[in-house]
Amino acid sequence: MDTTQGNHHSAGDESGLPTIQRVISVLWPSFIVAGIATIITFTVFDPLQIAACMGEPGVTRLGAYSTGFFLFWVFAAASSGLTCYFRKPTDTIDG
Repeated sequence: MDTTQGNHHSAGDESGLPTIQRVISVLWPSFIVAGIATIITFTVFDPLQIAACMGEPGVTRLGAYSTGFFLFWVFAAASSGLTCYFRKPTDTIDG
């Protein structure tokens, strides 16, 4: 019986996944991590004091929360994306 036919992929074979599924598999966990990091950070630190230390005294709390969340999301997504990139075998990486 030939097991190479059909939609059977090994656990490490992501080449058959649609692009949107690969993108979401990076963005969704990083969204959750960003939310948790935002909650923890702004529970410990006052966003207005952080903004004042950075020389931006006119920032509102909502602006600081939003900026912090999106920065955490970008860093978490970059970390997840790089993990996905570097886990590929070296012979499948182009360039």
